[in-house]
Amino acid sequence: MEKTDIRQLELNQLKKIIAESGEPEFRAKQIYEWIWQKSAVNFAEMTNLPLALRQKLEKAFLFLNIVIESKQESKDGTIKYLFKLFDGTNIEGVLIPSFDRVTICISSQVGCSLGCDFCATALLGYKRNLNFDEIYDQVAIMNKESEQIFGKRISNIVLMGMGEPLLNYPNVIRAIKKISSPVGLGISPQRITISTAGIAHKIKQLADDKINVNLAVSLNTANEKLRVKMMPITKKFPLKDLREAIQYYYAKTKDIVTIEYIILKGVNDSTADIKMLKDFTRGISVKINLIEYNPIAHSRYVSPEQDDIMKFKTRLEENRFIVTIRRSKGKDIDAACGQLAGKQLS
Repeated sequence: MEKTDIRQLELNQLKKIIAESGEPEFRAKQIYEWIWQKSAVNFAEMTNLPLALRQKLEKAFLFLNIVIESKQESKDGTIKYLFKLFDGTNIEGVLIPSFDRVTICISSQVGCSLGCDFCATALLGYKRNLNFDEIYDQVAIMNKESEQIFGKRISNIVLMGMGEPLLNYPNVIRAIKKISSPVGLGISPQRITISTAGIAHKIKQLADDKINVNLAVSLNTANEKLRVKMMPITKKFPLKDLREAIQYYYAKTKDIVTIEYIILKGVNDSTADIKMLKDFTRGISVKINLIEYNPIAHSRYVSPEQDDIMKFKTRLEENRFIVTIRRSKGKDIDAACGQLAGKQLS
């Protein structure tokens, strides 16, 4: 008989199975807590269950959990993880310590279909969506790693790794619910950020579903023609539609949207670019995250000098933007923004 992945079952399904097996109903809750609160990956760990029940479960179910295949540590303390999935494919995640917090960057897909020309993941193409439990696993594993290495739990989660989260919407949302549940990892959704290249209708759905996460939109330019070249998804979701979706999101949630802007020397860093950005965001409450460009193989882009980045930030602030510069971490191990490509390109 083929075994079933036990993590695909919700609590009510577990209760039914447990009742049919003649066990008391509370055993279902114990199993559920072992899976989602204690991140168990086998039945032997479930020590408060009778041995006979554990053996029975072992015969009927399995865990398709992800495992660490390798990890690299940057000179700045950032750690990049290569995870192996049940089907042999790979994804990457990053553990990023700072003086007051530990942030993790997680993936939502194996590869990516969007083809953004500044991103290493695009070179892999799209393989498949991650299941919700594979998204959850990244958080559970790196949280344990953070506790062991830095002596504290993770404080923030960003879905900015491999893949476009809103193209894997059902699994991403289901994973967030497990991660934030009191019977899960108990991490507030307000500490979770979804970064999207601009899947307009899903941005609206995110607002309608009241998930209460933070939203970041990878804009990078408000020049339509340039954005089509940089981010081909713009053909399907033009800036007009994206702007409307951001407006809708803010109107529904009252949450300020972060505009991510990778600054590229001589490409999107002119006074004209600032004017277009100002026009795009007019009447919308946003803050700007300026991101240093992290070089990838065969790229035509170059990051500006630090002085030029600071000057661009000042000009944005003069135009009444709230601006933060996001300094890249883990560059030396290809763990920075846009550099995740998995073992395939190592």
